[in-house]
Amino acid sequence: MLTIKVLGSGCANCQKVEQTAKKVVASLNVDATFRKVTDIQEIMTYQILSTPGLVINDKVVCAGRIPSEAEVTTWITSALA
Repeated sequence: MLTIKVLGSGCANCQKVEQTAKKVVASLNVDATFRKVTDIQEIMTYQILSTPGLVINDKVVCAGRIPSEAEVTTWITSALA
């Protein structure tokens, strides 16, 4: 099972990252738990310079932008391997 975290304040961009990740997880039929991380102190532990951030199995895969579905698909399939 994957653990996917969306780092950010909950803004529109953060919501878009979460929606994209959930769509990819559903299309791949993968078991994953999602968690929104809004606490600034916890976000800072991931050493990203800007939000939104996407973390898959405690590895930061994207920060400061909205990734494409293709990118998220690649990251999720890599995490499963």
